[in-house]
Amino acid sequence: MDPSEYPLNIEPDQSDLSADLVVARAEGLYCPPGDFYIDPWRPVERAVITHAHSDHARFGHQHYLASQAGANVLLSRLPGITLQTLAYGERLAINDTVVSLHPAGHVLGSSQIRIEHRGRVWVASGDYKLDSDPTCDPFEPVRCDTFITESTFGLPIYRWDAPQAVFDGIDSWWRHNASEGRASVLFCYSFGKAQRVLASVDAAIGPIFCHGAVEPLNRAYREAGVRLPPVGLVSEIAAKDKAVFKQALIVAPPSAQGSAWLKRFGDYSDAFASGWMRLRGARRRRGVDRGFVLSDHADWPSLQNAIQATNAQRVIVTHGSVEPMVRWLREQGLQAGAFETQYGDDTVEADAAGADETPIPAHTSTSATSADSPIANNS
Repeated sequence: MDPSEYPLNIEPDQSDLSADLVVARAEGLYCPPGDFYIDPWRPVERAVITHAHSDHARFGHQHYLASQAGANVLLSRLPGITLQTLAYGERLAINDTVVSLHPAGHVLGSSQIRIEHRGRVWVASGDYKLDSDPTCDPFEPVRCDTFITESTFGLPIYRWDAPQAVFDGIDSWWRHNASEGRASVLFCYSFGKAQRVLASVDAAIGPIFCHGAVEPLNRAYREAGVRLPPVGLVSEIAAKDKAVFKQALIVAPPSAQGSAWLKRFGDYSDAFASGWMRLRGARRRRGVDRGFVLSDHADWPSLQNAIQATNAQRVIVTHGSVEPMVRWLREQGLQAGAFETQYGDDTVEADAAGADETPIPAHTSTSATSADSPIANNS
């Protein structure tokens, strides 16, 4: 088929569903020969989850399959689910398919889903990045025939600086504020970004505190073996003791911005860490003193490099800058189209506790091995 004739909105061919290993349904992305869904947004029997962000992992499914590396985080966000886990690279037969999970480099436990069926291989990437990150396994290119990719930052304007340069900038801002007795409040998403910041800044500059919505994720990361510096909880400090924060870095979710919670810090400077800070005017619209360009998604060059590394001849885009990415892929001679999904980008990352610092209870679950889980039901 001429790539220019490939439809932007791919609809499954009802006369031959076996032609595609993944099709778009009302519930989510469905694998017909495996009879399972990938990151479904409506309740289903079997869900394979790429990562625990709220637009990809939701309550309501009967059985969940996810990476072993991300189990703690997933259970902290969806307590009580029936969860089966796989180590990266471990193969599991699900009906007429063989499934394995491979690192996506997005956040702790994030996975690409590799599906093999009768000699064909599809890979669903979920969200991913290629930049270094001490808090998760690095992205692993997986060869495939068809690659399902995100495109959150799929425009040429989005090009990230080296991560260390960004963290040097955060350290410099924090150090300057500390020298003047001013607290440094850094807004960033509670799952993934916050832990990456904590693991990468210079903890010798001063004390570090976190909002109550961030700490449950910190705990899950530590339980998974990720090294984070000692962190205090803002809620444990009496409201009158503002002096405690004069040289501190306070990591908080965006939902805390503009709330009464900030009054406890006295004099403070605030900043926002996000890939959207690359846009001119984004910091002004956010109303913060500083903007740091830091994303857990691939930038434009990384999207190109990741897609090329798969050697896929067909690429399906799920969310983000979909139309520009599809056009660019077609210009490269690839078959390209899109699935309409309910996946979002950084702006939809939900902070479950919002600006509320009520402690979140420890998670519980029903877990299973690859041998006995209903996910691998071959009936």
